Parts: sequence; C-alpha cells; structure tokens
Amino acid sequence: MQGNLPVSGGMPVSGAPPDPRKAGRTGDPVELTRALVAVPSVNPQLSPAGTGEAEAVALCAEWLTGWGFDVEVVETEPGRPSLVARLGQGAPRTLLNGHLDTVGVEGMEIDPFDPVVGDGRILGRGSCDMKSGVAAILAVARKLAKKPESFPGTLVIALTSDEEHASIGLVDLLERGLVADRAVVTEPTSLALCPANRGFVWTHLRFRGRAAHGSRPDLGRDAIRSAGYVLAALDGYEAEVNEHPAHPLLGRESVHAGTISGGSTPSIYPARCELVLESRTLPGQGPDHVVSVVRRTLERAAQRDAHQEVTLEEGLSRPGAEIPSDHPLVRDLMQACRAEGLEPRLKGMSAWVESAFLIEAGIPALCFGPGAIEDAHTSTESVSIEEIQQATRVLERWVCSPPSRGDDPASAPRSRDG
Repeated sequence: MQGNLPVSGGMPVSGAPPDPRKAGRTGDPVELTRALVAVPSVNPQLSPAGTGEAEAVALCAEWLTGWGFDVEVVETEPGRPSLVARLGQGAPRTLLNGHLDTVGVEGMEIDPFDPVVGDGRILGRGSCDMKSGVAAILAVARKLAKKPESFPGTLVIALTSDEEHASIGLVDLLERGLVADRAVVTEPTSLALCPANRGFVWTHLRFRGRAAHGSRPDLGRDAIRSAGYVLAALDGYEAEVNEHPAHPLLGRESVHAGTISGGSTPSIYPARCELVLESRTLPGQGPDHVVSVVRRTLERAAQRDAHQEVTLEEGLSRPGAEIPSDHPLVRDLMQACRAEGLEPRLKGMSAWVESAFLIEAGIPALCFGPGAIEDAHTSTESVSIEEIQQATRVLERWVCSPPSRGDDPASAPRSRDG
C-alpha cells in the first residue's frame, strides 16, 4: 500500500518517503522514526520471512559514527548484531537502551514498512514497539554530540537484537561487560515512568492416560480429563493469590492456561495430554515459587482425580524486577518531566521488559518512552508524534542533569531474588 490510507476519524495519511541521510543530518526524532520503520527488522525467530536487525544496526551505526560516537557492533549470532556507542568519559555512565527487532507483519492492515503520517501519528511495524523509542535515543545522541560539554560523564547507547524472542543481544552485551550507573529503556509506556515489571514462568504439565477404544471405558483412562481437573483447580490458585496484598504498581500475580494438546481421535481414550501454564509473577517471585504453587494445584486436582499421572517441567522464565519508586533515578526523571511541562506518572509494566536484566546486573533501570503498549504488535501499529518529541526533550534534560544521590540502601535495585 502506498499513498493515502484512512485512519481514525477518516483522516488521510500521507508523507514523502523517509530520507535516512536527512534524518542523520538533522537528528529529528520524527524523521529518525520514519527512517527506522522503513527498514524491515522482523525477528527471524518469530517469522520465517524475518530478516533480522543487521540493516537497522548498520544504519544506526552509520549515524552514530558520523556524530562522533565510538561505536562497537557485536554479532551474537550470524546476522543478529547489536551495537554499543559511547561519548564522553568518566562517571556517571548513563545508558539509553532499546531494541531494534520487531514482531512479524502477517495480518497487518497497513503497509508495515511505509511509515506514512496522519492524525499526528506515524504508522508502521515497530513504530510503537519500539523504533520511536530508539529514535528518541538517537535524537538525544545527535544533540549532545554537538555539545558534549553539556552532559556529565559518559553517554552509552545500547541498541539490541532479539528482545521479542530470547534477548540474546542484551544478554550478550552484559556478559561482555556492559555497565552503567543509571539506565532508561525507551519501551512504549505512554510517557509514564515504569520502575517495576512483571516476570513470567511457564510450567509444562504432561498427563498420562491409557489408550483404549471409546466403547471400553473399563480399559481406558482419559489424560485430557486429568488436565481438566487441573484447570478447574486453578480457581484455588487464584484464591491463594488473592490472600496476599497487591503490589502497588503491578497488582497481583496471575496464571492462565497457555496451550493444551492431546488425544489422537474422538473414538480413542487419550493416552497423553500436555498443558502449559503461564504465571505472570511479581518481583521476588521466581520459578521456585511458581512450581510450588503449581504443585499445590496438582494436589487439589488429585483429590478428584484418583488416577492422576503427571510430570511437571519448568519452562521458559523471565524475572520480575523493580527499583523503589523513590529511587534517585525515578526522582531525577520525574524532575526532568516537570521541567519539560509533563506531569510525571508512575505505573508498572505488566509485560516483561529487558530493564529486568539490567536491574539483575546491578544497573538501576526503568522504562520510559513514547507510544502506548496497546498499540504495539497490532495490525495498524502507530505512535504519537507529540509523544516522540516529548520523550526526546525529557531524555535530553535527564541525561544533562547530574544524578542525585540515594539516601539509604533501600534505593538498591530489586529483582526476583529480592
């Protein structure tokens, strides 16, 4: 699709094709966003047609090198690079972080890589999650490269691969020694400050039954029915969760059935069934916590299912993490918001985000960026131009402000280990 497209309110959208060279010269965050959206960077682990981040990393590296940054491109796997760029020296080491991969484009109602503009928004895959956030980072980098004396210490830019799948990019950079004294990850938060995020844990439950002809219930044992007893017992899991106080920003943990499979044909008692539960966790709740709760759920189900045969296996997990709401990083960014006429808001990230890995590594981090998470990954993904510009101004002011000092040990980051 090219040219015009109706969006909310019936307003047409249009725009000349983005010019990466012009975007690089001006450092305008809107044009940087459009230039990045025009470069496909679909994660190949999520879509067979995905080409990965290499072209987007090369473009960002070209811009940052031209602006005077010391740029290092790191290829974690073939064709899956990330980059780290540095300007200045000494402390504080201020990190701005974002990812360059996107989810797939199947089912989109717009041209995913034609970043047209209308109704004050930029459309396209990754416009919200999170190339507009990366563009805000780059716009700050361009401005400060012209006046390096305006900010204290070292400005570090980390643009990573594979956040939408396994985060191999950021994990690799941390293993190679990426460090910072404070960090902002520009995920879409609608310009709210998000110092806390949920984690998740997957548990795989494999039920064994006994195959038999459907007319011989005396010989068969239904593995799917055993899984059904566990699904019913999740009510007890939720009751147990509700007995505990809610987290002030994240609410309570949750659990749901993610996938279920089993059986071979309707006329045979199913000999197997696999159920995968996803638990969304709070900071301080790791896989051990989830496994213990799931085991209690199995025990409740077994009270109704005398023939329960099940094995439990821990699957993929990511940590919930947080820094205190009164952490110096939070206070400093709130002050920058107010100075730019933006009333600061605190909220929690219901989704897992890579700031959790930074916090686990001992780097105080939070999420703050343009775009609403509700618009991410959608068939008509878009982002507010005004939010891109506001985020850029706030981040520039924050980077240029020396960090305030913490008052007590409570300011330390907290991850799933407390």
